[in-house]
Parts: sequence; structure tokens; C-alpha cells
Amino acid sequence: MAVAGSLLSLDDVERARERIAGRLHRTPLLPSRTLSEQVGTDVHFKAELFQRTGSFKPRGVLNKLSHLTEEEKQRGLISISAGNHAQALAYAAAVEGLDALVVMWRTASPMKIAAARGYGATVDTEALEKIEAFERLEQLIAETGRTLVHPYNDPLVMAGQGTVGIEILEDLPEAEVVLVQVGGGGLVSGIATAVKGLRPDARVIAVEPERSPAMHEGLKAGQAVTVEAESAADGLNGPYAGENCVAVCGALGVESFLVTEEELVAGFRFMYGRMKLACELAGAATAAALLSGRLDLEPGQKVGAVVSGGNVAPHTAAAILAAEDEA
Repeated sequence: MAVAGSLLSLDDVERARERIAGRLHRTPLLPSRTLSEQVGTDVHFKAELFQRTGSFKPRGVLNKLSHLTEEEKQRGLISISAGNHAQALAYAAAVEGLDALVVMWRTASPMKIAAARGYGATVDTEALEKIEAFERLEQLIAETGRTLVHPYNDPLVMAGQGTVGIEILEDLPEAEVVLVQVGGGGLVSGIATAVKGLRPDARVIAVEPERSPAMHEGLKAGQAVTVEAESAADGLNGPYAGENCVAVCGALGVESFLVTEEELVAGFRFMYGRMKLACELAGAATAAALLSGRLDLEPGQKVGAVVSGGNVAPHTAAAILAAEDEA
């Protein structure tokens, strides 16, 4: 099934899976009895924080790199990221023996900047903030001629991310609802393509912070729009959702759900305290949505929820958890 003018199809996701097979971890789908009893559904978390580099991002990067020509590879790679895509590109480039340059902004997580450099990428932090960083990216592409590996708005990247959806349905074939946290939209658009292609009646819900609603606003407008992105969940702070991602999600009827900062913190504490998953605040977004009590779910429904992003700074996690003890 192809969507949005044949932009992306289930076949694309299945081919991506073949290309990256054996190169990444098969992450587990973990049931949560506690949360299932609390919300009245059968909840399972796709623990993508156990993926190489700590997130789903290498799936899309490796699929994209498998399509590059030798000339494109030799020009070197370039991208932009708050951190997890930066690490994924750095890792994949090192595996392929390629040179990678990643644009980040000075206020990005120091731990993620260091990790990207640790994997072997050159990191440019000339930009102070996100919007300026995107301008810096365009400038560097023009100056260097490097090949862009976009963090989300590329059908090949989206197809790679969609392999998460195939795995969820293999482990939970009766899944009726799939929750996905959203920054730029590459993950949810890829997963929606896979899930809707295999189970057309299943619901796919995009979860975003109220303070960073790029996909939510994009779906309302029918096109990518720029938003203020100021959530404490830095991995979800995309200034806009990808044009292609919005098109795919709109065509497939992806639903939008916004969570508050307080709900994100509650989700984070649940993941640490009950699931024992050391995820980022961004990774706790799906748990936050379930814990909010505001999701329209039927009793007993089988729910798959993605947890991605295991690159939280220890002091950040400690501060959030300590605040609960003081409350």
C-alpha cells in the first residue's frame, strides 16, 4: 500500500528491513502489568532505547546510506540533530568508513555532543539555537557539497524507521493501538506506513509535548508549519515536522495527542521506577499519554508504545527523580 502519492509504502519498509538486517539489535517488546491494570488495556513497550546508539535513529540512517552512490559517499555526509540522529549518523558513518559532519546548537545536550564526537563525527556548534542551526546547515551544504542525510524528512530514512512498526506487529500481532513519540515525524510516519499496511484498522497515535506540537499543527494545517519548540524533552523539540512526514501521517489518518510537561515527568518517573527503563524524557512521552487518563481507549485493547532515547544525562535523571522525593 502506497500513500501520499507513492511517497512511502509497506514494500519500502520491508525492503529497508532487508537492507539493515543483522546490523542492528532486535529490541524487545516489554509488557507492563502495572500500567495495563491502571489504564485497563494490555500495554507493551517497544524498548528501542536498547538500540545501538540508544535510539531508533540508526535504522533510517543505515537504510539511507545503502542507497547512496560512491560519489555521494565520497563527498562526505552532513546532517543536523539535537543529539540522537547525530550519534546515529556518526556511528553509521564510522561503520561504513565515511566522513560525517553534524550541525548541532550550543544549547544541545553536552553529553550528546560528546557522544557524536566519540563515534567519530565532526560536530559544528556555531549556531546558538535550533532555527539558526538549520540556516547553518544550508550554508555548510553549499560550502562543502556534502551529502545530506536528513534526520526525518527523507522517505528512505522514514522507511528505515518504519521497521520498528513491523517488529511491534510481529511481537504483538493483535495490536489495536500504537503510540509513537514525535519530534520531526520520521518515526511515526514510517511506523504508520508499516502498521496501516499490515493492520489497516489499527490506530496510530502521534504523541507530542504541548510545548512542541509540530506534527499536531502540521496535521491541522495540512502542511509543515514552524512552531515554538520549548519542551524539556529535547529529543522532541523539532521546530517543524517534515513535509513528507506530515503528508504520510495525514494520508494514513494518524491521530495527534499532546501531553503536558508535568505528564512527561510523570511518565519518566514511571519508566524509571516501574519499568526500570532509563529513557530520556522524550522516550517517556508514550507512557505520559497512557498515564494521563485522557486517551480514548477501549477496555482490554492491545497497545504497543515506543520508548526510544536512552541518552539522558545522569544529572538530569537524578534531578527529576529527586524532585519527586521532595514533593
